[in-house]
Amino acid sequence: MGNITLSMPDDVHSQMRQFSEVRWSEVARKAIIEKLETLKLAESLAKKSKLTEKDVQSFSNKINALATKRIIE
Repeated sequence: MGNITLSMPDDVHSQMRQFSEVRWSEVARKAIIEKLETLKLAESLAKKSKLTEKDVQSFSNKINALATKRIIE
């Protein structure tokens, strides 16, 4: 099994120490695996998509604008 080292802001590291019973490496491992699965799914869907880069950018802009509006309201 491979190893990685993570840099963590001091305040986050201090907070993590308060919960010493948590296996933080397991939390990180699960988060990484979940992100990889999401990326693989997105890549698979993108390969099958007939949308152009312009279409994707347009949708992205609309979603961001709506999300910003919801946050402001």
